[in-house]
Amino acid sequence: MWAVDAARAPDYWFPRQCPRAMAWTVSGTTEADRSWLGGSRVHAIEYGWLAALQSVRLYAYRFAASSFRSFGEHAHAMVATAPVSPLGLPEPVGDLLALHEEAGIELRVLANLWGFVDAASASSLGFSGIRLRNARPRGLRANPARRD
Repeated sequence: MWAVDAARAPDYWFPRQCPRAMAWTVSGTTEADRSWLGGSRVHAIEYGWLAALQSVRLYAYRFAASSFRSFGEHAHAMVATAPVSPLGLPEPVGDLLALHEEAGIELRVLANLWGFVDAASASSLGFSGIRLRNARPRGLRANPARRD
């Protein structure tokens, strides 16, 4: 089983299949990249996922940290190689927009994630993308089924 610590939990304050990109400042972030980001941590989703973000009922399980060890190049994921049981019932995470605000994480809603992904991944910022295969295709800006 894998889990994340409290510092990386905000990466999962989204509906499960929601594509998202996240960028944050790190010790080697240049002033130009810090200025481009505009804050210490920014998450980005596409407009098509906003309603799901606002309505999803997300739950979190809590586990004893002693059952897990760091995993991966950046050691932000934790794994347990033996069976583990939650410390209690799953807990509702709450209003995901409010959580972002309370944590000081700017949430950007974009027509297409790829410009943000490309800029952040080529920068001196920390960067992560999750479920990007579910993002709109590169260059597709508007919802073709929508008539405004």
